[in-house]
Amino acid sequence: MHYRRHYLRGGCYFFTVVTHQRKPVLTDESTINALRQAFKTVQKRHPLRINAIVILPDHLHCIWTLPETDHDFSTRWRLIKGMVTKHGQINTPIWQKRFWEHTLRDVHDLQAHTDYIYYNPVKHGYVLQPADWPYSSFRRDVARGLYPADWGGNPLLPDDIGNE
Repeated sequence: MHYRRHYLRGGCYFFTVVTHQRKPVLTDESTINALRQAFKTVQKRHPLRINAIVILPDHLHCIWTLPETDHDFSTRWRLIKGMVTKHGQINTPIWQKRFWEHTLRDVHDLQAHTDYIYYNPVKHGYVLQPADWPYSSFRRDVARGLYPADWGGNPLLPDDIGNE
């Protein structure tokens, strides 16, 4: 299969990266820390800005903006995935071989994908509101004034159902 990626210098991209056979390996704190460290290590040699990220048990979504002179997100993902795999010292795969990317076209596309990222733990039933999910940059964006703390919350909490 020949897959064509859209490489754009200084591009802003939405990514989905999935674990091998959707195994929930991103639940272990040491794996999460290895992923964080891999991002930091790669960012030192291959700069990128993480606009938004959410890590779920079997996949992650994130938005990156690359430097104006660079377009190579594939190398960054190869290095990040490799470092996490090496940390685990496991002979079985941790990641699916590929990842999905979408070049963000404008500020509206960026906002829609950021909203999607932050709402994802609610969509999957892990939490009732994005602020409750610990593996997300949502709280960072709340602190920056980009989202209200109660954004995306379930308007009817379980105790309120039937008591309207």
